[in-house]
Amino acid sequence: MEITKSLLLILILVCAVVVATAQTPVSNSRHKVSIPPEKSVPIRITRFDKPPVIDGKLDDDVWQQATVFKDFIQTSPGDNIAPSRQTIAMMGYDNKFLYLGFHCFDEPNNVRATVAKRDDVFGEDNVRIFLDTFNDQRRAYVLGWNPLGIQEDGILTEGSGTDTSVDILMQSKGMLTDDGWTVEVAIPFKSLRYEAGKGKLWGFNIVRNFFRFNDEMDGWMPQSREIASQLSQEGHITGLEGISTERTLELIPSATVSETGKRVPALPPGATGIDPGRFVNEPLHFDAGLTMKLGISPNLTLDMALNPDFAQVEADETVVTANQRFPIFFEEKRPFFLEGIDIFQTRLQVVHTRAIVDPDAAMKLTGKRGRNTFGFLLASDNAPGNFSTDEKADPVNERFINKNAFIGVLRLKRDVGTASNIGLIATSYNFIEKHNQLFGIDGRFQVDPKTVASFQVIGTSSRRCFFEPEKNEHTPGPTEPCFVNGPTRNYYRQGNGFAYSGVWDYTGRNFGWLYQGQGQTQDYRADV
Repeated sequence: MEITKSLLLILILVCAVVVATAQTPVSNSRHKVSIPPEKSVPIRITRFDKPPVIDGKLDDDVWQQATVFKDFIQTSPGDNIAPSRQTIAMMGYDNKFLYLGFHCFDEPNNVRATVAKRDDVFGEDNVRIFLDTFNDQRRAYVLGWNPLGIQEDGILTEGSGTDTSVDILMQSKGMLTDDGWTVEVAIPFKSLRYEAGKGKLWGFNIVRNFFRFNDEMDGWMPQSREIASQLSQEGHITGLEGISTERTLELIPSATVSETGKRVPALPPGATGIDPGRFVNEPLHFDAGLTMKLGISPNLTLDMALNPDFAQVEADETVVTANQRFPIFFEEKRPFFLEGIDIFQTRLQVVHTRAIVDPDAAMKLTGKRGRNTFGFLLASDNAPGNFSTDEKADPVNERFINKNAFIGVLRLKRDVGTASNIGLIATSYNFIEKHNQLFGIDGRFQVDPKTVASFQVIGTSSRRCFFEPEKNEHTPGPTEPCFVNGPTRNYYRQGNGFAYSGVWDYTGRNFGWLYQGQGQTQDYRADV
């Protein structure tokens, strides 16, 4: 009864939000701060005649032609006031690269800069740029650098935060100077997904962060605290024309030779005395693989993998568990799955690619065309049927040996209005005695500049072994027990699940409130 009432409340909320979104524009002048006239129009980016040398010095003549961004505004902790120090940013491009230059004025002895790890520079002085390459106010690249040019990159999704697991290929160099520090950056267009050409706009903002000035943030664009959206307050750049759109092909072959061994008894069965044992090596095992990425267009990418080798991927940190009731979720670090991973992320986590352990073959197509964002993933995972020599000798495992699990994921999302979207997601996982099908819909709506509403409803149907301690009697047929452990049994049967989540978020200048609710039935579970 409680779930039914909550679901009814969410459906009423969704209907009200859709009506309000259609009637209420996001851009309401009463909720905006004063924007200087030169920042309220798209800025045309200069095309360079020759590329600058990326050495952090900003002494190339070509920078004299660059489009200049200055007059930054302190947005935090001050509320659109004068900054503590001045910042000048420069931008240009050619047919292959977007070039950025930053001159951050400061006392060099007070600059906080270290040779940090990648994606770990936002705890010291840094400068970052937000690139909304589809100008949809929903998703943007966040690229940042510290005074030494150490990089941080991620994808900001409005309402979901920034995912720093992605890695953008770019070149950067920074250095300390007598009047502060400078950074030069070259970003290949082929590292980005975008729409460009005559008349196309990119949303953008540049932000400088001082660690020692109470974590001060200075932005090129002012930010109103009465608007619950960051990307809807971005500036715009244009003029990115004549960009090379060649189809890029990346091939990563791999070959592994391995040999395993184990200690076996040295004495025949029934022999007396201490068995010293002996070490026996198994035959050499050769394993070849291939990973491929094809940039079909600047906004469409195809990834394929045949027996990929993930040995070069950063290892997971050691985790010690005790009395663990739920599985541990490790961060995805494999490049094949990281491409377009933000497309599959929803408020309720229904896609966890680490569940695909050892794919024999996998294919993924991700991209955005107009208002439609899509992702499609297929994989054949060898891991569930991969047993050790001793496990293969167990007759219980006989019908699982060398069998693959088949996984499919479909994600579609449609932009609605100025800064809202609605989408669907479907997943399928199929293995012997383990089947799961999932379908869900979700949406996020910018009701007005201060109010955001979102929802997600998920339904699953599983056929697998369910834990049922109440049943102590053997039941034949469809509820045949998978295994018996004392008085408890696991039964292979059908199980249907349901989960929901709803959020209504109001953010004002001086106060705000948040209402959220979520729940699920006992059998809710996604196996992908």
